[in-house]
Amino acid sequence: MTQRASGPFSKGHGTGNDFVLVADPEGAHPLSAARVRELADRRFGVGGDGVIRAVPAGSTGDAVLDALPAGTWAMDYWNADGSLSEMCGNGVRVFVRFLLESGLAELPEGGALDVATRAGLKRVVRRGGLLSADLGPFELGGTRLVASAGLDVPRPGQDVSTGNPHVVVALASEEELAGLDLHRAPALEPAADDGANVEFVVPGTIADGVGSIRMRVHERGVGETLSCGTGAVAAAMATRHWSGDAADRWIVDVPGGRLEVELDDRGHVWLTGPAEIVFRGETLSPVP
Repeated sequence: MTQRASGPFSKGHGTGNDFVLVADPEGAHPLSAARVRELADRRFGVGGDGVIRAVPAGSTGDAVLDALPAGTWAMDYWNADGSLSEMCGNGVRVFVRFLLESGLAELPEGGALDVATRAGLKRVVRRGGLLSADLGPFELGGTRLVASAGLDVPRPGQDVSTGNPHVVVALASEEELAGLDLHRAPALEPAADDGANVEFVVPGTIADGVGSIRMRVHERGVGETLSCGTGAVAAAMATRHWSGDAADRWIVDVPGGRLEVELDDRGHVWLTGPAEIVFRGETLSPVP
């Protein structure tokens, strides 16, 4: 079996949450679940927590994305297991970095770029070397019990929607956080209809209106990741709720680095952090 080049790709990450990115400006190369699994495979493919196609809204073939303003760059985001996802907070920043470095968009310092996602339009602003994404309003839901390997008993979890579903669990110590085994998905009672990302957090201090937390996450359709942007937002807003709304700005430390979450006076949550393109290449497909 020989090989042929089948198309260019880029690899990017935001605090270790990594993605395979491909440009499809004509909307001629839709992704499939099988292709996503091939690209995201860390042994037999490029490797990543997800795959993102850059395609203009109106040309995506996805009814939700194509309902957004035509011509807006759409983030056609897929989890590593080939399932679709509504949004990704790290992914949307890496997506914009990809557009900029590929010459598909321009974004001056302080400028804003709107991105079409399955959770609606998201605005990304350039702040020096960092990118900041307006993820819109969040919504607190009910509670459910969460069981995970490494915990002695199930713990209560707070439902938070940030455009996709999350359940946030507070732990008492760094030792508890380090002792989790997140290779398997935590069990939820009651179960979430469409699954959920599960964040485990250890709240830190609150000083001068700024809070801090440390977090690990199991992402639905992926497994444990080094970071989750919407998960950092959910974790910060759940901790804010538990603290009696004591702070509107939160520093979130994840295994892959540090993110900043801030609630503005409109009730929108901003996620700020690094986004990098680390290499480019050509994918190869077998020729029978």
